[in-house]
Amino acid sequence: MKQFTDYQKHIDNFINWFWDALPNLIMAIILLIVGTYLIRFINRMIRKFFEAKDYDPSLETFTQSLISIGLKIILFVLVITQLGVQSSSLVAIIGAAGLAIGLALQGSLSNFAGGVLILLFKPFKIGDFISAQGVDGTVREISIFTTKLTTFGNQIAIIPNGQLSNNNIINYNAEETRRDKIDIGIGYGSNIKTAKDILLDICTQHKNILNEPNPEVYVGELGDSSVNLTLRFWANNDVFWAAHFYVIEEIKNRFDVEGIDIPFPQRVIHQP
Repeated sequence: MKQFTDYQKHIDNFINWFWDALPNLIMAIILLIVGTYLIRFINRMIRKFFEAKDYDPSLETFTQSLISIGLKIILFVLVITQLGVQSSSLVAIIGAAGLAIGLALQGSLSNFAGGVLILLFKPFKIGDFISAQGVDGTVREISIFTTKLTTFGNQIAIIPNGQLSNNNIINYNAEETRRDKIDIGIGYGSNIKTAKDILLDICTQHKNILNEPNPEVYVGELGDSSVNLTLRFWANNDVFWAAHFYVIEEIKNRFDVEGIDIPFPQRVIHQP
C-alpha cells in the first residue's frame, strides 16, 4: 500500500510539474517554429541580395552557411532559455561544451579557418579549374568546412579547406591565356627545318591559337632513336583543350603527307 502511495505521489508531482511547465513548453515550440521560418526567410533574403549585387558565388555560399549556423545557434539558446534553463547556467554549459568540442574538433576548426582564408585571399573561385591535393577539377562549391570539385569524370571530390589552404594549388583559370607544350619526335633522316615549318604553319592556320606571343619550335633533345622537337603556343583558356587536341592530330596528318617519320620504340631480338 505504501509503495502504491509513493507511485501516486510521483505521478501527482509530474502532473503538477507538467502543468506548470506547459506554458513555457508551448512558447518554446512556437518560438522554434517561428524562428525556423525566420531563418529560412533571412536566408532567402540574403540569397536575393547576393544575386542582385552580383557578388562572388563563393562568398555567397560561405556567408549563407555561416549566417545560417549562427542563427540556428541563437535560436537554440532562446528555446532552451524559454524552457526554464538559467542563462548563467547555459553560458557555463556552452563554455564547457565549447571547450570540449573545440579540443575534439580541431580539424574542423582548421577547416573553418581555411575557408575564411580562401575567401579572403581568393586563390580560386567557383568555376575555376584547379589542381590540389592530387585532384583536378572545376570548383563547384566553397562551404564553411570543405570545397567541392567536379572532376573530368563528373565525380564530386570533397577537399577539406584546412588542407586546401595550407598546400599548393594550381589555378588554371587565374589568367585568360595558357601556354601549351607538345613534344614530337622525328627520325634522324627527316628534315628538321621542314618539320619545324609544318608545326608553325599548323599553329598559324588555327583560329584558336594566338599569334601573340608567337608560337615557338626548337630542338629539345637528340634522343636515342629520334630528334625531339618541342612546340609551344598560347591559347585562351576556354578553347585551350580544343587547340591542344587539334594540333596533335594535325601533326600526325601533316607529317604523313610530307613524309616526316615519327619513330616508335622497337626491340630487336637476336637468336643465338
